[in-house]
Amino acid sequence: MGELQDEKARKALGRKLKLARKNKKLTQEKVADKADISVNYYARIERGEENPSFDVLHSVSRALGVKLSDVLPS
Repeated sequence: MGELQDEKARKALGRKLKLARKNKKLTQEKVADKADISVNYYARIERGEENPSFDVLHSVSRALGVKLSDVLPS
């Protein structure tokens, strides 16, 4: 993937995470706490500014109560 494609994928991931969080009526702070990451880091993931590891994505998806496959960009 090129740099532009990587950025688009990160932004798509962030949008899906934000949508899942809002659907569950959770705050960024609550998700970050459940996923054992900082609120700032989680907010940067939602904005597409971070490239989280698989372990972090797994923790976040569990905190949101969704399947990891539901939030990964296609």
